[in-house]
Amino acid sequence: MKVPFLDLKIQHRQIEHEVLPMLTEAMQTAQFIGGPNVEGFEQEFAAFCNTRYCIGVNSGTDALRFALMAAGVGPGDAVVTVPNTFIATTEAISQVGAMPVFVDVDPNTCNMDPEKLGEFMESTNHKVRAIIPVHLYGQPADMDPILEIAQNRNLTVIEDACQAHGARYKDQMAGSIGLAGCFSFYPGKNLGAYGEGGAVVTNDADTAGKIRMIRDHGQAQKYYHDMEGYNGRLDAIQAGVLRIKLKRLAGWNRARQQNASIYDKLLAGLPGLDIVRVNGFAQSVYHLYVIMVDNRAGLQQHLAEKGIATGLHYPLPLHLQKAYAKQGHREGDFPAAERCAERLLSLPMYPELAREQIEYVCACVEAFMKRREK
Repeated sequence: MKVPFLDLKIQHRQIEHEVLPMLTEAMQTAQFIGGPNVEGFEQEFAAFCNTRYCIGVNSGTDALRFALMAAGVGPGDAVVTVPNTFIATTEAISQVGAMPVFVDVDPNTCNMDPEKLGEFMESTNHKVRAIIPVHLYGQPADMDPILEIAQNRNLTVIEDACQAHGARYKDQMAGSIGLAGCFSFYPGKNLGAYGEGGAVVTNDADTAGKIRMIRDHGQAQKYYHDMEGYNGRLDAIQAGVLRIKLKRLAGWNRARQQNASIYDKLLAGLPGLDIVRVNGFAQSVYHLYVIMVDNRAGLQQHLAEKGIATGLHYPLPLHLQKAYAKQGHREGDFPAAERCAERLLSLPMYPELAREQIEYVCACVEAFMKRREK
């Protein structure tokens, strides 16, 4: 049996009867920048996230960078985040002139460990201005203790929700908890465009206004620039695709959760295998379904031989990447993140994944794990 890691073609076939007329209308009206689709998507995604404002931008990286800029983060500041995230999180920090600094993660969830954050804040000499918790794999970080630490020190919290479209923390939507929430609409996300796209959601009018100007060359109105900004707009065709998909996102997320439940039951108790834990306060939307094993390379090869595609998210923590060599970190500095990176393996996960496919994947995983035990 062939089991792809992700199959976007299935999803497109479900919605092409709506997408193709939207594309035709875009061609006929030549409405490519701004307009009703962008405005409509911003209103609808703000409502979905239970926030007052949504600002569509060109990518999740832009969303993070623009949110930091709007919060006044810049040269001389430090921003705390985790080392086991995609580099866009830290690129955005560096690109506003600030310094990314790291704290370790909970080894069971792979999300920011609030205790480690508190210890870091008690001992650091950095001029910390903001915290970016990452809602990794679709599960929100433990936000209450993070917010308490931030409030006690007058720090800004910006959520990296690029993998958490529709996830919940207690009774709050991911992205609605800090000053701003940042989303990516890269095609493989739970809510993915047909190219690049991103958004910032916020309840703060001043932050929303600043980001709207930053994304459009700093314009308060056309050709009147209150600041220098970026060409970071969400284009109208991508917004049209996202509007069509957003209507289905809650159902797609439920399908992911059902698939994860099947995985959980079939993989529970396998010797040498750990499943990334979902805390009771969180409702994950399973952008990824991640297990952890010691012989990761062997299992990945075994699954490939059985026709099963897998992924690594992410195999080398950022503090050990060449891009951050100047920070002087070494192996052992963030042991939980390093251990997760060594053992993680992402199994196929998408809404249309059939139960038979999941059962086949789990049977192949079980066969490998039990063979290793003998």
